[in-house]
Amino acid sequence: MFLQGENILKQYPHNGGFINALDKVSFNVDQGDFVTVTGPSGSGKSTLLLSLFGLIRLSSGTIIFNGKRIDNISDRHLTDIRKKSVGYILQSFALIPYLTTIQNVMIPLALERIPQKEQVKRATEILDYVGLSDRIEHLPRELSAGQQQRVAIARSIVHRPQIIMADEPTGNLDPTLSLEILEFLKKINRENKITIMMVTHSPVAADYGTMKLHLNEGKIVN
Repeated sequence: MFLQGENILKQYPHNGGFINALDKVSFNVDQGDFVTVTGPSGSGKSTLLLSLFGLIRLSSGTIIFNGKRIDNISDRHLTDIRKKSVGYILQSFALIPYLTTIQNVMIPLALERIPQKEQVKRATEILDYVGLSDRIEHLPRELSAGQQQRVAIARSIVHRPQIIMADEPTGNLDPTLSLEILEFLKKINRENKITIMMVTHSPVAADYGTMKLHLNEGKIVN
């Protein structure tokens, strides 16, 4: 099993007691799946996404990635897994405003201490792949919203991750641009066999999932 959650529980203190943001959630994801995570606001979607690789620590439960348990390992080891195996795409794009397109894309490679020449080569190749080879030296403010999200996608895959965690990646885009980004994510999923786990409010985006999880009040429901 590629990614497995067993009885995942995340509690937060509330009015002298606790509230369950995730309430004994269990799931199995195969490598190459395109997983969509839906549910009303406050249902635990983003908490699930952030908890799987340790950006939020669980209260209890088990997470297994590539056959190894990872919920109980150190922050340093979790950071190593995220740097090598996980890409993140956010609704806000999260580009550094004073860095150029190629500099933003090179960030994951710099964190892995890959030589500068190789960083430039791989970032240039991936920007060509996402159709932004003519925007390499542009700053984020010089790009459209759709172009900024494609830069964010390029950054998420430049280090050749095994899985992409996408939190509302079309939330700031109009319907036409949303479809463009969704089609591109599907292309990445199919051509590169990269597993995608995408939180979304959009029924259109949810239909892209080959596996669908629906959360309500911290529980997976049908």
